[in-house]
Amino acid sequence: MSDSALQLKRSAQSQDTFMDGVKACLPTVFGYLSIGFAAGVVAKTAGLSVLEIALLSLFLYAGSGQFVTAGMILAGSAITSILFSIFLVNLRHLLFSASLAPYCRKFSAWKNFVIGSQITDETFGVASNHLENRKEASFSWLLGLNITAYINWLLANVLGGIFGGLVTDTESIGMDFALPAMFAGLLVLQILSKTNKALEISIAIFTIFCLIAVNYLMPGMWAVMVTTIIASTVGMVIKKWN
Repeated sequence: MSDSALQLKRSAQSQDTFMDGVKACLPTVFGYLSIGFAAGVVAKTAGLSVLEIALLSLFLYAGSGQFVTAGMILAGSAITSILFSIFLVNLRHLLFSASLAPYCRKFSAWKNFVIGSQITDETFGVASNHLENRKEASFSWLLGLNITAYINWLLANVLGGIFGGLVTDTESIGMDFALPAMFAGLLVLQILSKTNKALEISIAIFTIFCLIAVNYLMPGMWAVMVTTIIASTVGMVIKKWN
């Protein structure tokens, strides 16, 4: 890449603003609303108040973790069991942080803490796509992306807690498919942005078959974690060779 092209890319990178991050988050908004609403409904069913649902979404801020929490509360599980289960479910965030860390090396410790504490599956997908072929991230852009998702998630959970009684079956209106659909959309956008699309599709197909195989050996969240590590390693090695 020529010096002028690099300068243009760095210039564009430096112009990534807070509002650019907000706009980048918009494609995930409807997915957040639907799955967040469902999380609020489930938490309400478990006996949590609207205030408790709001606090849970603010401090835990993890869809899968909140579903697990609501289910275990309903089952009368001990607090230690709930905490350990949440820890296992959210282990994937260590991989997210490790992947984004090279782009945030120039951030101060508190900025890294702010961004790291707000990473979700969806914002990680959007950020990874945006940071492709860039050397560093814009703190303002990441903050805009994450804050938009954070507020959206909170509102969706609260609405689910308030109006949850009106929707007794979220699956009947397709809300259970909202999250997979959103991830499918993010995956397609990410593949389309690559130059070697055949390679990216091959890695995606490998990941699917790998997950199916690993799931026979260790079903549940461990299968997702192990598959993620295997697929990421294989993908990295293949790209190094290419």
